[in-house]
Amino acid sequence: MNRSSALVRILTIAIAAVAFPFLAAAQGMTPQAQINSQTQDNQNQQMKEQTLQNSPKVDPKEEASYKAFFDANPQDPDAKIRLGTDFLKTYPNSRYAEAVNAGLVQAYYQKQDWNNFYSASDRALALNPNDVDVLVIVGWVTPHIYNASDPNSTKRLDEAEANEKKAIGLIPTLPKPVNLTDDQFVDVKNQKLAEAHSGLGLVDFRRQNYDDSIKELQQAVQGSKTPDPTDLFALGAALQNSQHYTEAANEFNQCAQILSGIQDQCKQQAATASKLAAQTKK
Repeated sequence: MNRSSALVRILTIAIAAVAFPFLAAAQGMTPQAQINSQTQDNQNQQMKEQTLQNSPKVDPKEEASYKAFFDANPQDPDAKIRLGTDFLKTYPNSRYAEAVNAGLVQAYYQKQDWNNFYSASDRALALNPNDVDVLVIVGWVTPHIYNASDPNSTKRLDEAEANEKKAIGLIPTLPKPVNLTDDQFVDVKNQKLAEAHSGLGLVDFRRQNYDDSIKELQQAVQGSKTPDPTDLFALGAALQNSQHYTEAANEFNQCAQILSGIQDQCKQQAATASKLAAQTKK
C-alpha cells in the first residue's frame, strides 16, 4: 500500500502452503507509490492542522514550535523527530500533542524505528482513539514486519485487525476539509480504505486464513489507483494456496508488470501458477 516516500519497506512473506510451499522476500516501493504516498501524508497532516486552527489560540511560542514541526521537511525524519520530541517535552499537555505524536508515527515509520513507531502510535491513540491515519498505518505496518518468533506477534496481529476494522468503520464518516474538492476527498477516503483492507488482508495471510485474505486483498487492489505489488503478490499466493491457480497467475502477472523488489519473484510465481493451472485445469 502507498506510504511515506522515505521508506524502503522490508517484508518477508512466509507461505505455509497446503501443497506448494515457497518463500519470497519483498523489498522496496515503486516510485509512483512513493510520490502518491507523500501527497497522502501531506493531506493527512493538513486535515489535522485545519481542525486545530479552528480552536482558540494558545501561547505564541507554543504555536511557533508546533508550526516548525508541521512545516518541517517530511523528507528529513530526523529533524521532524527532534522537533516533535522537543515540543512534547516542553508542552506535554498541549492541544497539539496528538497531532505531533501522529506526525512522529510517520517519521519513525520512515526511519523503520519500530519501537518508537509503536510508542508514538500508542500515545496518539490514547489521546484520540479515532485517529484514522494512525489506526490504518499501525494496522498496515504490523503484518509487514511480522516475526513469528516475537512473543508479542499474536497480540500485534490482533491489534492490527482491530485497528483496521475500526478505521474501515470510521472512514465513511470523516468530515470533508475545506481545502479539498469533493473528488479529492473521495480519493483520500478510497485510498485509506484500500490501505485498511490491505492491512487486514495481510493479517489474514500471516494467519494462513487464505479465504479471508483473498477477500480483503481483492478490495485493497481494486480500491487503489496504484496497487501495491506486495498486495498483488500476497493475493496471488493466497489464491495459489487455495488452489485457484489461474487467478493466482493473473495476480502474479500484474505484480510482475510493476517495478519493485519482487518483480522477478512475481514472474517466477506467475510461471509456476500457470503451469499448475494447466496441469489441474483450475
